[in-house]
Amino acid sequence: MWKFANPIKHPIPETRWPTAEEAKRSRLFQPIEIGSITLDNRTWVPAMVPWRATEDGFVTQDNLDWYRRFAQGQPAALVVEATGVRDIPSGPLLRIGHDRFLPGLKKLVETVREASEGRTKLFIQIIDFLAVRRRPEPARYFDRFLKIVWRHRAAIAELTGDSNWLGVDETKIRQFLNAAPRDIIDRVLDERERESLRFGYRERVTDMHLRHIRELPQVLPGIFADPARRAREAGFDGVELHYAHAYTMAGFLSALNDRTDGYGGARENRARLPLEVYCAVRERVGGDYVVGVRFLGDEVILGGNRISDAVYFGVEFARAGFDYLSISKGGKFEDAEQPKIGQAVYPYTGQSGYECMPTTLSDERGPFGRAVPLVAQIKRAVNAAGFTTPVVATGGITTFEQAEAILQSGDADIVGMARQALADPDWFLKVKLGRGDEVRRCTYTNYCEALDQAHRQVTCKLWDRKELDESGITIAADGRRRLLAPEW
Repeated sequence: MWKFANPIKHPIPETRWPTAEEAKRSRLFQPIEIGSITLDNRTWVPAMVPWRATEDGFVTQDNLDWYRRFAQGQPAALVVEATGVRDIPSGPLLRIGHDRFLPGLKKLVETVREASEGRTKLFIQIIDFLAVRRRPEPARYFDRFLKIVWRHRAAIAELTGDSNWLGVDETKIRQFLNAAPRDIIDRVLDERERESLRFGYRERVTDMHLRHIRELPQVLPGIFADPARRAREAGFDGVELHYAHAYTMAGFLSALNDRTDGYGGARENRARLPLEVYCAVRERVGGDYVVGVRFLGDEVILGGNRISDAVYFGVEFARAGFDYLSISKGGKFEDAEQPKIGQAVYPYTGQSGYECMPTTLSDERGPFGRAVPLVAQIKRAVNAAGFTTPVVATGGITTFEQAEAILQSGDADIVGMARQALADPDWFLKVKLGRGDEVRRCTYTNYCEALDQAHRQVTCKLWDRKELDESGITIAADGRRRLLAPEW
């Protein structure tokens, strides 16, 4: 995991919790309209992947229990985890790419309605992603995956001074590379081949030599629109289009997207497909259904988008008619750490990943509300352009004072808490009732994120070893952790 060269250990901020009357008068607990619906207040739980679905993408009892536990805290809005829009195998992630997933998703909606007493609006985040392969054994890569071309032969012939390599059997080329030292391999393979060897093969939206990548602009609008229709049929209050982090739609928005087919290069071209996807979704679900978007205020990678790009996209998304804008930061493949052999690269291990989920080991700015200045710039640009589209701030927001200050200053319209809500799903209800001193405070060590990286069921270190002898609790697959926070 990426760290600052000389990190500063920041304490969890001290705070004074409001009385029930103070909470009632606060901006945080005032209602807000999002499209055709009204949230009871301005509290929000962003999407988190808990790794609780079946390998086929179906809702499980563990999924129902996970969302029920958050709903018991009665946040105004709860966003269901990134849910795959294609009907393809994707491991224990929820899917919505076929009608067979509807019964489980309907049950999820019913569970949240009941547990929150109807006070929590439920959105579902839908996502598309391209192929990412595990880092291979070098011998397997050279024997099976590397496509030998003339360039490899010519490079070896030049390096060895032996022109016979130009005509030898391909097997000998593979054997040579498998036994070659790193410096020779680096001179024979191109950049993408070296990446595939050391990080695992990864598709990009710019791989125009691949037919299915070239055709993404033609197929993705429909691929997103059908799941959005299913979301409405299942009873969700809205759908959030995932245009952030390391996934397909973020790839189109990225400044690294240099496609030459009208969907890359200039900002207006990079926004073209995301807007076309939105239009297809809006046509399918109707104008009276909430459609929001999650995108990046800064990619935090070399050559990537910066706040000026995000401001442009935010205004265009508001102009198009998105009902809310939810802002994140970083979380990219381009600067991720090298995975171990047999593991897939994880887009939250480089500096961009740190900025997505900062810890208390930070620089002088610290981890709390670190992305809020980006959110504020986007919101002000959107408002200056004449739009009132609500903007959601997330990232290291932990206290009532912090959340209220963000809203009072006009930096955002809604505040989201992911890790803090995981640490204590009852944060929202405790603060509203004037019992904030009972909140279980997140310590921002990213224990939860490490579980996510390993594709293990996500829990919180503050409660997953507590009261393990309690009757009726469910235990993680490793047999050592409870899967849900204790009841308040």
